[in-house]
Amino acid sequence: MRGGQRPVSATSTEPLVQVRDLVKHFPIRAGFFQRQVGAVQAVDGVSFDVRPGETLGLVGESGCGKSTTARLITRLLEPTAGSITWEGRDIAGLSRRELKPLRREMQMIFQDPYSSLNPRKTVGSIIAEPFVIHEVETDQRKRRVRVQELMEQVGLNPEHFNRLPHQFSGGQRQRIGVARAIALKPKLIVADEPVSALDVSIQAQILNLLRDLQRELGLTIIFIAHDLSVVRHTCDRVAVMYLGKIVELAESDDLYGHPRHPYTGALLSAVPVPDPRLARNKQRQVLGGDVPSPTNPPKACRFHTRCSKFVQGTCDVDEPLLEPKDGGNVAACHFPLTDEEIARRVPTAAA
Repeated sequence: MRGGQRPVSATSTEPLVQVRDLVKHFPIRAGFFQRQVGAVQAVDGVSFDVRPGETLGLVGESGCGKSTTARLITRLLEPTAGSITWEGRDIAGLSRRELKPLRREMQMIFQDPYSSLNPRKTVGSIIAEPFVIHEVETDQRKRRVRVQELMEQVGLNPEHFNRLPHQFSGGQRQRIGVARAIALKPKLIVADEPVSALDVSIQAQILNLLRDLQRELGLTIIFIAHDLSVVRHTCDRVAVMYLGKIVELAESDDLYGHPRHPYTGALLSAVPVPDPRLARNKQRQVLGGDVPSPTNPPKACRFHTRCSKFVQGTCDVDEPLLEPKDGGNVAACHFPLTDEEIARRVPTAAA
């Protein structure tokens, strides 16, 4: 398979979404005739499943391709190659007209609650927009009642139906985005860093809201974040991305307690530990250098240029497969972390 990544099976239950060898390259053009001189390899051979009713986390540094992956799944971007299977049907090549019925089944919550809402529209018309586009609740009076019910469901005052977005705080604006996303009762919600622009106390409120709505509506959620502490308490499984590829995927407790990929270990070593005793015993792993350019990524293992402590002869020759390691995690690494190394970098795992 492309990129050396094997598909990771979720369970015997039929997945809601199956992603196989997903690729997105953005062309770089130059010259008078705008000829292509290169490509940004934003996503390069990603494969995973999303189970019905679960929350799957996508984490990694900025620019690793997690948001692009989310937009490919929802077909806001056209994939360069690969397949996206929705309930057994490949949707990667569907036209806009063919996609329209599926839009009701999958919705997004965007990162910035300020720019994702039209400042010229009232909150009521913003939340009602999915009904208008998909010709649901065509009676205006019933539509207004339904919108006010949605506002109440996400913790907003229904009487503020006619207010404009600038009259709401950041957390309230994100609640508006959540109400718009759940209006058509979708099966899948893709939350693209929905709390990164909010204060910590407000983050907890939005996360609790998403958890409650998931239980109430039976939602499946793909949760994108760079804050590992947020993902730990939100997601059932976590996929770690680096430079356009998934380098580790595991159940949340397994990933945080026993990471196998050195990159995952480095990310976790940077998470503050509240217990002073554990913090003293923690060995911080600082990654050297910068993230390589996605226009010319390293050959073989893409992480080997920053993995000086672990890199060995085969790392810059053979690309590692995403395959099961000790402890149940799947990781793309020739020399995964040992339990002793994990205990030094993630002391809470040994506590």
